[in-house]
Amino acid sequence: MEHLNDVRSLIKYHGQVEKEVYLDLENSTPLPDEVLQEMLPYFTSKAYGNPTVTHKQGWEAYETIMDAASFISRLIGGSSGEELCFTSGEAEANSLAIFGTVGKKNGRIVVSAIDPLNILLPVEKLEKKGFEVVRVPVDSEGFINLEALAEAVNRDTVLVSTSIVNNEIGTIQPFREIVKTVKEVNPDVTVHMDASDAYGRISFNVKDMNVDLLSLSSYKVMGPRGVAALYVKSGVEVERIIEGPIGTQPLWPGVENTPLIVGFKKASELAFKDFEANVSRMRRLRDMLMNGLLNIEDTLLNGPVGEKRAPDNVNISFLHCEGEALTIELSFKGVYVSSGSACTRRMLQPSHVLTAIGRKYEAAHGSILMKVSRYHSFEDIEYVLKSFRPSVERIRAMSPTRRI
Repeated sequence: MEHLNDVRSLIKYHGQVEKEVYLDLENSTPLPDEVLQEMLPYFTSKAYGNPTVTHKQGWEAYETIMDAASFISRLIGGSSGEELCFTSGEAEANSLAIFGTVGKKNGRIVVSAIDPLNILLPVEKLEKKGFEVVRVPVDSEGFINLEALAEAVNRDTVLVSTSIVNNEIGTIQPFREIVKTVKEVNPDVTVHMDASDAYGRISFNVKDMNVDLLSLSSYKVMGPRGVAALYVKSGVEVERIIEGPIGTQPLWPGVENTPLIVGFKKASELAFKDFEANVSRMRRLRDMLMNGLLNIEDTLLNGPVGEKRAPDNVNISFLHCEGEALTIELSFKGVYVSSGSACTRRMLQPSHVLTAIGRKYEAAHGSILMKVSRYHSFEDIEYVLKSFRPSVERIRAMSPTRRI
């Protein structure tokens, strides 16, 4: 209760800040009004039926869901909406890909050392059940070692699961080469890629990639939380991991959440409308933020620069500065960021991504993750930069690791 009172005091205090800028888009996103307005009728008066039932509202719901699936499938180069399975989130899509692929098989699973925890933790569970797991190393910028990947794949490998873009440091992997490398060694291996941090930011095509499974997340393109999708290439076998009455999707039993699926489609439409202009704007905002923060002394950029980095991602370590303390200090100025990854920020453990690229304990704990969107303004970034330096100086003044 004492903690809740502190939170209430903090919220009340925020009413006095000059400006609020939300850069914690890795962990959650606000819903744009145009997405909300698209969704609202489906909560009350439009296509609210069960899509498996043969009456007007059921038919409308079915058509709405399949229209969204077809639209999103086309955006990623898929053949039809039937290749897309909607789930309740990115973690569920990844678990469906991983557990649904291995089924009752046994063998080797290959991942990278910096994959998100919603890939690594399911794989770790399988490892405890007897699967052999190989974690392929990355270099200091987070790029996967293709030679090590080729060596990791053998005739016993059943699954390779990794990400197109690293969610923490923005590294754009050589994803086409990854699939090619795996298939050249063993054409029978199922290759799954999490494209949640690539979708709407970089160009990719599932056909050109020859990928078998691919995960997408709604909120990562400013859509509603609670909905994601798994692309399953035609002919690829995946087992259900949830049992129940089968609706319109063979891999996901239950009644689909039509309003959220509608929101996912609308957010996707907006992300890909004027795609090049959107990406160019994000890249300029990213570089303005990144370069401005790197002007602060004792800072380290985590991940690559330029075209090899996701256009929205900024991850910087502030030495002699505890990341969690800095997020709180910035919050009092109305600037909202995160320290490390969302899955580990409440644990006193450094990010597995930062340790995998060679960052020392202090640098990993002093990391701040920020993401920009097409909805941010350059005035927003100016305010963030103005707020950052005094916040860093204040935290460093209290740090036992500060320079004397």
